[in-house]
Amino acid sequence: MAVGSAIRGSRVGAGPMGEAERGDSAPRVYVSYWCSNGHETRQAFAVDAVYPPEWDCPRCGLPANTDQENPPPPPHILPYKTHLAYVKERRTEAEAKEILAEAVDDLRTRRAHGEAIY
Repeated sequence: MAVGSAIRGSRVGAGPMGEAERGDSAPRVYVSYWCSNGHETRQAFAVDAVYPPEWDCPRCGLPANTDQENPPPPPHILPYKTHLAYVKERRTEAEAKEILAEAVDDLRTRRAHGEAIY
């Protein structure tokens, strides 16, 4: 006794396989991009599409462009700055001492009046 389905081995919604059944793909143009490490990336675009002048390299992440002889330079990455480094950029040493003196005087005044300061 045969039990089962006539479409055994396929899934619901599966259509015919292959390009002949799906139709022809749109005409494409392949554009090569080069990064400063010499990696080439080929991207496919529609013939009538405007392709971007720069593309990120999938290998190293650097920017790449279409000029193999003159790829874009790696971006300049600023080092991490601490909060103190940013404060020192905004304040001079004299201003810092003045602000610290004001804060200490305020704390002493509040303690003299019995405030609990943690």
